[in-house]
Amino acid sequence: MTEYHTIYKGPEGESTQWDDIQRKLGNAPPKAPVWKPDPYAPEKEAPKGTELLDSKDLEGLEDLEDEFGDDRFLEQYRQRRMQELQASVAGPRFGSLEEIRRSDFVQQVTNAGEGIWVVCHLYSDRKKECAIMDQCLGELAERYPATKFLKIRGAECIQGYPEANMPTLLLYTNGKCQQTLVGLERFGGEGTSPDLIAISLNQFGAVCGDPDDPAVAAEQLAGVVAAAAAAKREGQPDDEESLDD
Repeated sequence: MTEYHTIYKGPEGESTQWDDIQRKLGNAPPKAPVWKPDPYAPEKEAPKGTELLDSKDLEGLEDLEDEFGDDRFLEQYRQRRMQELQASVAGPRFGSLEEIRRSDFVQQVTNAGEGIWVVCHLYSDRKKECAIMDQCLGELAERYPATKFLKIRGAECIQGYPEANMPTLLLYTNGKCQQTLVGLERFGGEGTSPDLIAISLNQFGAVCGDPDDPAVAAEQLAGVVAAAAAAKREGQPDDEESLDD
């Protein structure tokens, strides 16, 4: 007579309480780890549409012309990318006349960055000429945001700096002082303007945009300064007239 034995087997990895006790006592081998499939990770789709365009440089955009039916869209996108790239290499933009302290001078002026022009105004609150210079530099800062325009009290910047020398413009680039421009008369006196100051600064480089011929700029400025000096002399009495009075 045949005997039949039924063996009951639980799910894979499941063990009985007796097996667990034997493992704890060291009488049975450790429990084998249960196999589990790797978590599902969908394949990354290839970029499409604007994502595909964003992943390409200007040369790569030319290779995609066959994939886009609307050539106008591709051309508009190419122009926008070109403007973004140009803006990214245009360098920092400033746009205002900022006041600094002596502790900021090295960072803001000397270490302003390679190729950046810095115009630093040493001023005195008590001089009308400094207020005129401030107004002109404020306008130039808005016109030429690639140039850094700063101001600092002269006595704070340089201990004992004569007030008679203010306004003074320090012209820096690449960590070095290129020019020290003393007084307002060299810019046309109290009748100066942002344009005249820009002409004067551009004699030393592209401080205010792309400069014209420096020789022509110097001649223009010399004519304006001479005219201002003549007008000032005409408004003053002669020495003999003063003595007669």
